Amino acid sequence: MSLFLAMCTFSLIMSITPGPVNIVIVNSGINNGFKKTFAFISGATIGFTLLLVLIGLGFNTVLEKKSLFFSSLTFLSSLFIIYIGYKIINSTGNIEINNKEKKTPYFYEGFLMQWLNPKAWIASMSGVSLFSSSDFNLYSFIFIYFFICYLSLIFWGYIGEKISYLLKIEKHLKLLNFIMGSLLIVLAVYLFYVQIF
Repeated sequence: MSLFLAMCTFSLIMSITPGPVNIVIVNSGINNGFKKTFAFISGATIGFTLLLVLIGLGFNTVLEKKSLFFSSLTFLSSLFIIYIGYKIINSTGNIEINNKEKKTPYFYEGFLMQWLNPKAWIASMSGVSLFSSSDFNLYSFIFIYFFICYLSLIFWGYIGEKISYLLKIEKHLKLLNFIMGSLLIVLAVYLFYVQIF
């Protein structure tokens, strides 16, 4: 049960915290509405999930043969997740919204953007290194991440359409960043502790 909660927490924090894809979704939600943004959201979710699957299958083959590599990768991933949490906590809380941009983003743009998104690669590699101790864990993680990613991106699209004025208030984003960054650090420490002990 604790592993399931760790997978859900990791997926939620990495999906819902502001990043390049989330900013495009908010921007489109504000300018085009949720319905027109949904194709981009779907493309981004499917693109990320495919990236996660391919990294997971590749890592799984390597990790079965090299347990020292797995332990080292888990340690380095935990440190990197702590660093990401720190950066999230100390971010400015500003999301730049360009109200002049009226272009509706397409499915294929969301799909491709995830493959060019450093945050997506970091989330995939870190998550796979932490949760791929067995095939069942890996596939469970991918399944959980797919749904949480989809819901998180839908959330950003909805926020963009319905309550965009809240995103312009810096203290609200700072609070969200502090909570999410702190949870990410706690999760990384917990996962590292489980691997060592």
